[in-house]
Amino acid sequence: MKKYLPNAVTCLNLLCGCLALTNIFAGKLEIGAYFVAVAALADFLDGLVARALRVSSAIGKDLDSLADMVSFGVVPGAIFFELLMRSVKSGGLPEWVPYIGFLVSIFSALRLAKFNNDTRQTTSFIGLPTPACTLVVASLPLILAYDQYGLSGFILNPWLLLGLTVLLSGLLVAELPLFALKFKNLRWADNRRRFMFLLLAVGLVFVLKAAAVPLVVLLYVLLSVPKTAAR
Repeated sequence: MKKYLPNAVTCLNLLCGCLALTNIFAGKLEIGAYFVAVAALADFLDGLVARALRVSSAIGKDLDSLADMVSFGVVPGAIFFELLMRSVKSGGLPEWVPYIGFLVSIFSALRLAKFNNDTRQTTSFIGLPTPACTLVVASLPLILAYDQYGLSGFILNPWLLLGLTVLLSGLLVAELPLFALKFKNLRWADNRRRFMFLLLAVGLVFVLKAAAVPLVVLLYVLLSVPKTAAR
């Protein structure tokens, strides 16, 4: 029975992705964003559970990618589409522009296919992981819902949304080595970069709430730069 537990957690990821989509297309982007957060947690936990139980399978690997494609591939494209629909109406841009948001879904598929076939990505990542990309996108509806910094006009600028779509799509497939949050032990010397990232990320989220998420992902990329430059 224990060998099926990681797959059950992966299926929770997939279910949350589906629920996120239904809410996003119903115009309830905030609720969709919360389901994304649960999906990301499930995606993090399925690997932990598999390692703790010392179980793995080819089906589990494929299932993980398929679930990720929904939760962290289709979902961010849908969020961009809905946000662009709102911004285009007031910006006077052509009605086809919001469909550009699904560019991030296409590059997410490329990222996942690349990850499954790239032997360099066993202990680290090359390119922005799809969950990190999706958390940035999913934070936008939450920032709009709890806009304590007056960012709504900035976020709903169609050119910003289009630029962010292109930027994230490029980062997904970029040859950019990034560290993974996988702890083999809890020694500071072996996990200095990971501990620094987690401490700073928790502090940013505590202070800025949802507005911290893009900054946390930026911090993740910047903390990976010294390791990249050393190569």
